[in-house]
Amino acid sequence: MRVVNLDLDNTLIYSYKHDIGSEKIAVERYQGREISYITEKTYRLLKQIKEQFLVVPTTTRTKEQYDRIDLKAGAFPYALVCNGGVLLVKGERDEAWYRVSKELASEGMRELYKARGLLEKEALRKFEIRLIDDLFLFTKCSDSPTAAVKLRRELDGKSVDVFCNGEKLYVIPKQLNKGTAVRRFREYIKAAEVIAAGDSEFDAPMADAADIGIVPAGFCKKYSPAGEPREMKGEGIFSDEMLSWIMEYGLRTNR
Repeated sequence: MRVVNLDLDNTLIYSYKHDIGSEKIAVERYQGREISYITEKTYRLLKQIKEQFLVVPTTTRTKEQYDRIDLKAGAFPYALVCNGGVLLVKGERDEAWYRVSKELASEGMRELYKARGLLEKEALRKFEIRLIDDLFLFTKCSDSPTAAVKLRRELDGKSVDVFCNGEKLYVIPKQLNKGTAVRRFREYIKAAEVIAAGDSEFDAPMADAADIGIVPAGFCKKYSPAGEPREMKGEGIFSDEMLSWIMEYGLRTNR
């Protein structure tokens, strides 16, 4: 069994704010409008790769947010959502997996409560504070990098990580990262090989945990991952470039 863990946003799918050309397919609707797309090339490659690998969407999205997506490439038997804290098996939460995730998150729970108190007083915050599935905190700020710096000064960095992505801000227990999820799923499925691809700071632990981690051009300079992931050349849309590489690798090493 060979597994490909794929981040979704800006790795496989792109919001309406991104210019990915005219040859694209809508894959997510929200409140009656199309908000996310894949390129037609990504669609074709994804279908082909699913014939060689077990493809596992691996995302910080909640189950509700994940369920809005239809990649048009057939069902995915497994998905890792909530930063890997929730395993979906045929669309349903695996309770045994979730119990272990809760145990992992418990090590940072004290800091999460502290972060929530700090965020309640944060003038930059522009959205409610959500404790996602009792695993991590999420909110939005008008200047999330500044809010993140302030939180990092006050919180124990050995227990939690603080991330920002656009206006979104997350406080996540250290042990509840995508790298942990990739290692857990490798054992769960008894994978012989794992490839993982992602574009953001959330994805650095996942790329490090895989046998082959794939990231966009400039990733290593921006995030300084612990390992040595394979950077794409940046000659096209990351999803197309990344899936093309996986397709060629799969054909070369098929066993």
